[in-house]
Amino acid sequence: MAFKFLKATAAAVAMALSASMATAAAPRGTPESFADLAERLSPAVVNISSAQKVAGAKPGGDNSQLQKKFTPQAVSLGSGFIIDPKGIVVTNNHVIDNADQVTVTMHDGREFKASIRAVDRETDIAILQLDAPPAKLPFVTFGNSNVARVGDWVLAIGNPFGLGGTVTVGIISARNRDIDAGNFDDFIQTDAAINRGNSGGPLFDMAGRVIGINTAIYSQTGGSVGVGFAVPADLASIVVDQLLTHGETRRGWLGVSIDEMTPKLAAELGFERPRGAVVSVVRPNSPALAAGVQPNDVILDFNKRPVNTVRDLTRAVADTPVGATVPMTVLREGKRVVLKVTVDRRETRVLASAPAGAPPSGLKASGLTLERPTRDIIEMFSLAPDIEGVVVTAVDPDSQAAIILQPGDVILEIGWERMTRPEAAVTKLDKLRNLNSGPVQIYVQRGELLFYESLRP
Repeated sequence: MAFKFLKATAAAVAMALSASMATAAAPRGTPESFADLAERLSPAVVNISSAQKVAGAKPGGDNSQLQKKFTPQAVSLGSGFIIDPKGIVVTNNHVIDNADQVTVTMHDGREFKASIRAVDRETDIAILQLDAPPAKLPFVTFGNSNVARVGDWVLAIGNPFGLGGTVTVGIISARNRDIDAGNFDDFIQTDAAINRGNSGGPLFDMAGRVIGINTAIYSQTGGSVGVGFAVPADLASIVVDQLLTHGETRRGWLGVSIDEMTPKLAAELGFERPRGAVVSVVRPNSPALAAGVQPNDVILDFNKRPVNTVRDLTRAVADTPVGATVPMTVLREGKRVVLKVTVDRRETRVLASAPAGAPPSGLKASGLTLERPTRDIIEMFSLAPDIEGVVVTAVDPDSQAAIILQPGDVILEIGWERMTRPEAAVTKLDKLRNLNSGPVQIYVQRGELLFYESLRP
């Protein structure tokens, strides 16, 4: 097309126009150097090392000091950043998970012990508190990742391979990436070099605001190949605020099972493209049931946020304050219906589903505790006397299974295979997880309701 434009231009100015077009095509706002930005931000970025005692290790000798010094430990290295001059540090949970000791090293080499203040495993975010922090620590703030655009410059600072403060630059390669890391995947993808040890470090925009927390990379070698992922600031800042205020997350809960809109169904509904979340199951005693949600409703927006995919609905509900009453638009039999939904709390509803005295024993897999339908289990969960299958007696609220299952559910099939023993169910789920096979279809009975769901092992 450029050549066609030149053909209509006088030959005498062709070269001048070519030069001018080359200049116009150059990236706008490209910094001559990132040095000033890196110098300003680096003091607020820290290196994090966490140590965990190796289970069963017994160093020899009678000297207690030597024993303490040479006790075998597993060491993890990562990055983080200070968000409050009082010594509050944000990092990834996997950097400090199960740590017995956490050490934070500042840009200038000073070291501080730190305690784990709160964590959220679902978004892989952790908050640390420096022990006896000095006055006037440097800190950075979260920006608005919603306004970040593909092609924007970004700067990453971290501790790759334990080398210490390292600065890399790149652009935002993509947004809203789902990498199957959890229920709230919405990653920023960047080609800024991110390697092992960068986990938990900040991804900055050109104004020096944190727009992401570097969390994962795609690599077959372990090193950077230009495909890194960061938790976006609009998600991270909500989680951090809740962890600092409550010591835990408080996510909204709607109480539905939902499916993606298929191209075929979208065409039947007259949509130009697939959008919306299709309700397959409405949970008993849920906010959705109280609001009048029905199976086969298509949720188009929630709390004035458009719902194009299942992930959009999951995020919108989770971000809604517990107890808030918000509008939700559904498409029902070709007509738009606006419902008022009072959001409940996801964490407590999942835990509250288990009756008092629920058994702590049982086999565990994929966030589920599974048992045979013994007489005690049948009485505890008010199940039918002749029930067959594997009974869910507890659900880890931080697991993906918590979205679709609750204590008292009976799993009848996993991947079209009939389940009658917890041992077989655990073996099946563990095998699928090791094969990284993706979601598996399960057949579930809840009271008189029978339904299929997709579970990620």
